[in-house]
Amino acid sequence: MPTFTYTARTTNGDLKSATIDAPSRDDAVAQLRRQRLTIIKVDESKATPTKSLGKVSMRDIVIFTRQFSTMINAGLPLVQALDILAKQSENKALSAVVRQVVFDVESGNTVADAMRKHPKAFSDLYTNMVAAGEAGGILDTILNRLAIFMEKNDALVRKVKGAMIYPTVIMCVAGLCVVILLWKVIPVFANMFGSVGMELPLPTQVVIGLSNFLNAYWWMLLLGAAGTAFSIKKYYGTSAGQLVIDRLLLKVPVLGDVLRKSAVSRFTRTLGTLISSGVSILDGLEITARTSGNRVVQDAIMGSRSSIAGGETIAGPLQKSEVFPPMVISMIAVGEQTGGLDEMLSKIADFYDDEVDAAVSALLSLLEPIMIVFLGVVVGGMIVAMYLPIFDMVNAVK
Repeated sequence: MPTFTYTARTTNGDLKSATIDAPSRDDAVAQLRRQRLTIIKVDESKATPTKSLGKVSMRDIVIFTRQFSTMINAGLPLVQALDILAKQSENKALSAVVRQVVFDVESGNTVADAMRKHPKAFSDLYTNMVAAGEAGGILDTILNRLAIFMEKNDALVRKVKGAMIYPTVIMCVAGLCVVILLWKVIPVFANMFGSVGMELPLPTQVVIGLSNFLNAYWWMLLLGAAGTAFSIKKYYGTSAGQLVIDRLLLKVPVLGDVLRKSAVSRFTRTLGTLISSGVSILDGLEITARTSGNRVVQDAIMGSRSSIAGGETIAGPLQKSEVFPPMVISMIAVGEQTGGLDEMLSKIADFYDDEVDAAVSALLSLLEPIMIVFLGVVVGGMIVAMYLPIFDMVNAVK
């Protein structure tokens, strides 16, 4: 956003010179007039653009939200609370964002509108809930609810990511071991067997052939891996590709169960939090769909939104999608009929948080022996293949 340097006279008649961030000069002038300043001069600053101060993490936002809620509940004015938070934040990027929010609020914007200008720090879900809290006069309650929601959502994401770390590390270590063996170790054995001139067993010939191919065409393998990764990323960037890959991920044994249960937990907790905070169900479904993390789930949620807009229920389209378990569909239908949808969604989310824990534990329990067997077969098989000719040589001597 451009920075403008201005000189203006306050209501007391004092001269004031400072800078202001605004989309255009007209916006800068309008902001200064809202502050009851008599403008003398406004020029766009020619300073070099500033570098990014860093990333605002989920943990930073949770701490900010909890502290903001406490200050508002204690009776501090909005601007004063935000100003304190901007000064005490250890994250420079968040501090800069909050200072800009303070400026926009002082210029006459609502807190929600000021936060919407910083989507990298404050999501649509966050700003919509803040807007509902401001409209209902319960901003402190909404902020506290937001902090609880983000903590649980962050814990869910870390559980799923944590389940992926172990197999990824094992596969990387296995791949590195195989490459080192084929690149450095196998050629030594191949030269030794070549000098003897003996006939090699088939497994040994296969391993030596792989080693020769790697040493001769390693660049082709790298290009192929990079091209495959780029193609998959490009395909996933398309609407059809995203739908196909996300559907396949949900069908993967064990892993698909983890992803499905985490998607149900995230959907129900997000929608339940939004509805209980006063956000309309149509807006809540749209926001929830964008934060679902899976295209199949997103399409199912948007189908429910269309159903609601047409005067029907949420449960019908969710059932047709075959993504959500029958228990979830039944509980949502009961919540709609009784008028307690937000409470029912929160109960489903609590239940599926435990289900995600159990699914992650099952995934790790299954992967551990599979990875051990995989390493044993691949690495051990290569070593045995190279020792077979040696055993033949020993037997021939006997």
